[in-house]
Amino acid sequence: MNIKVIIREKQGTIIDVRTLAEFIGGNVEGSINIPLQEITNKIDELKNLKQPLVLCCASGNRSGQAHRYLTQQGIECLNGGPWLDVNYYQSQIV
Repeated sequence: MNIKVIIREKQGTIIDVRTLAEFIGGNVEGSINIPLQEITNKIDELKNLKQPLVLCCASGNRSGQAHRYLTQQGIECLNGGPWLDVNYYQSQIV
């Protein structure tokens, strides 16, 4: 799966795992904020979203943790890394 294509062609759902305060400070248009510490309580909600999920955060660390956990739960997802990168890929939509 090419993450850039998935984002540009809106083939999945972008999930930002930063805190609400971080998310409010700037985010990818159309992304959903589910902070990392709430991921385990939101499994059913996440399973019902359009997959693959593209996970992002500030640096890629928290989204990497979320990716490992969600993959173990059978959810198709990718670590998109920093939200600014995901935002850039999305801005390349023609």
